[in-house]
Amino acid sequence: MAHADFVHLHVHSAYSLSEGALKLGELVELCRAEAMPAVAVTDSGNMFGALEFALIAAEAGVQPIIGCQLDVAREKGAGRGNGALGPAQAHDVLVLLVKDEAGYHNLIKLVSRAYLATPDGETARVTVADVEAHAAGLIALTGGPRGAVQRLLAAGQVDDAEAMAKRLAEAFPGRLYVELMRHGLDIEQSVEGDLVDLAYRLEVPLVATNDCYFAGTDMFEAHDALLCIAEGARITDQERRRLTPSHGFRSAAEMRLLFADLPEAIDNTLVVAKRCAYMPTPRKEILPAFPTAAGITESDALKAQAKEGLERRLERLGISGEAAKRYHDRLEFELDVIIEMGFPGYFLIVADFILWAKGNGIPVGPGRGSGAGSVVAWALTITDLDPLRFGLLFERFLNPERVSMPDFDIDFCQDRRDEVIHYVQQKYGTDRVAQIITFGKLQARAVLRDVGRVLGMPYGQVDRICKLIPYNPAHPPTLLEALEGEPELRTMRAEDEQVARLLDIGLKLEGLYRHASTHAAGVVIGDRP
Repeated sequence: MAHADFVHLHVHSAYSLSEGALKLGELVELCRAEAMPAVAVTDSGNMFGALEFALIAAEAGVQPIIGCQLDVAREKGAGRGNGALGPAQAHDVLVLLVKDEAGYHNLIKLVSRAYLATPDGETARVTVADVEAHAAGLIALTGGPRGAVQRLLAAGQVDDAEAMAKRLAEAFPGRLYVELMRHGLDIEQSVEGDLVDLAYRLEVPLVATNDCYFAGTDMFEAHDALLCIAEGARITDQERRRLTPSHGFRSAAEMRLLFADLPEAIDNTLVVAKRCAYMPTPRKEILPAFPTAAGITESDALKAQAKEGLERRLERLGISGEAAKRYHDRLEFELDVIIEMGFPGYFLIVADFILWAKGNGIPVGPGRGSGAGSVVAWALTITDLDPLRFGLLFERFLNPERVSMPDFDIDFCQDRRDEVIHYVQQKYGTDRVAQIITFGKLQARAVLRDVGRVLGMPYGQVDRICKLIPYNPAHPPTLLEALEGEPELRTMRAEDEQVARLLDIGLKLEGLYRHASTHAAGVVIGDRP
């Protein structure tokens, strides 16, 4: 079957938190239905979904294009521009697409810099100089109405717009595209002619995009409510960010018709897709090296520490003779497996920060899960349960026939676990230790409360509706499950248009990511920044 003659290059998935309403699987299915051979995900300021998207798309036979819509700080004297798409900001957007592996690493560096160099509480952003320093391997799109070039044109600053376009063209030689959008906005229509003239004058190719945030027009009202939830606004508020029904996933035929006067801009979407030839793939674990004395390998260090630790354990318990031999035999067996599978460093690292915590009076749990079946872990004081006494199996924890990372479940006192994390950062380098992210979702009760507020419904009414949804923190029911199981909820939906609207919007928004935060104690330690 022939593929479509247009692909989307500017798409916000659900990982554009409280902004995008396209789940990755849904996006890929839309592309398959339209026979689009490729699609780019360009989430706002992050790459949260990069690997997940790449795997889902590739599995479905759609070429994934990894990208990001970055906020770029305006330089002094660049002006604030207008607020056509929301409140005026002190930054512009630039869309970057990964062309090759170098570009992937540069995009990671730019996104990381945006978060690390921006003061807390402010929109994460980079500078134009940052972009210029990490432009290799990336294709740039000018960003549409919220990009610097189009904003400056709309403000009547033609010379500044041309200077910015030239600067970007120099940073991305042969890899810059002037981005055209047609959502029916005044800022798009008023300067499009000037934008096209500028592109022709500088010999920068045009590319047509649709700034996608949701699937189709039937999702527009729910998406509008999502924007209100993010801003703490109401649907009826006038001074708030608004998009249009055209900000959904348009078909290739719609886009071709929309840009019938500029077919080159549509054709260039395929050109860009062909130039983007990199896909992230899962990696094997990247473990840091545990510091050992000169000439001592991690395997040697593990053997020495485990044997010394086991002797202390057995002496304390008064175990000797034939009984002690069972422990030593088990220890030797486990050490052989651990070393053969390449995990001595892992055991040493975990034992080190647990010993440090215990030595500094920080309460540590006795060990949970399959890790409690390891005599080596017990000898190193990672766990405090005697595996032989309780008949626990090491093979459940580590098995050569099932190669996977060991997994110790460790509990630290929540009042002082920050000290343990700080110790690990100091030992391995602050740039090599990071806490992982966690995403808050719009779940059944929460989404109804949020949507009810956005719609201006009385709190008491919304509260009564929410209380009809069963409360189960371990396995929260979905709205659909609640509707199927609660007759009163179905009756209210059938008899009250406002309740029906509340539930219909809630069903469409349920499960979307609302915010991201730092996981309390999930930490990654690597051998590189």
